[in-house]
Amino acid sequence: MEPALTVFFVSLFVLLCVLGILANGFIVLTLSRERLRCGRLLPSDMILLGLGASRLLQQCLGLVYSVYYFFHLVDFSKTLARQLISLHWELLNSSNFWFATWLSVLFCVKIANFSHPAFLWLKWRFPALVPWLLLGSVLISVSVTLLFFWGNFAVYQTFVMNKLSGNMTDKDWNRRLEIHYFMPLKLVTMSIPCSLFLVSILLLIGSLRKHSLKMQDNAHDPQDRSSQVHSRALKYLISFLVLYALSFTSLVIDATVFITADSRWYWPWQIAVYLCMSVHPFILISSNLKL
Repeated sequence: MEPALTVFFVSLFVLLCVLGILANGFIVLTLSRERLRCGRLLPSDMILLGLGASRLLQQCLGLVYSVYYFFHLVDFSKTLARQLISLHWELLNSSNFWFATWLSVLFCVKIANFSHPAFLWLKWRFPALVPWLLLGSVLISVSVTLLFFWGNFAVYQTFVMNKLSGNMTDKDWNRRLEIHYFMPLKLVTMSIPCSLFLVSILLLIGSLRKHSLKMQDNAHDPQDRSSQVHSRALKYLISFLVLYALSFTSLVIDATVFITADSRWYWPWQIAVYLCMSVHPFILISSNLKL
């Protein structure tokens, strides 16, 4: 990539991370004050607090990691520090996907209008389950991170240092490890929350769309306040869906295509990875009266 383009994408990435850190920090600060003032939080605010905190930490960590990795400071890609930062990044990334999924499920059960008994039961029980779902998400993320830890240390370090044959270079083994271990692990662990997110968000968008069309048919003024509220909600949800899908797609690309710091696509890919967690907080702030 041309030096000018590299500088542009690096600057855009840093700006994106800084804006995301400020927005997520604002959400965490506001909801933390609300928790101290009232002694409790609504289920939606619990999820937002967890989501904002994990995104804030991940962006701070990712900013340091990407800059160090790109400039190869003290041969960063082969140091223990890189392994530890990657470990924490995977923990926060998995938590982010689960928290965003539960946020979409909560919106679905609260707003969508379906008469199926299973949905009605979920609508009644889900808010009380939110603290346990958040805790379960953290435990699942820890378990996934331990699998990455095992891959990074037990397999990679041991095999490369002690059992690497003369016919295979470090790069060849690293590529094989990515394809046969990390790629299936990433795809499986990310596909589960993403599937739940997709189902819930599409159900909610379909329900809101159906309700909006019904209100427009019955209303004398198509631009009444209720129609505008539903139209704005649909725009928020569609933007959330697009950002979430872009984030998931970028991680799938990461799992299937080994992008290194010397690749011309490294910084555009980094921007795609962090776009959702940087832009979505502003959507949440603009649509939440408490924020």
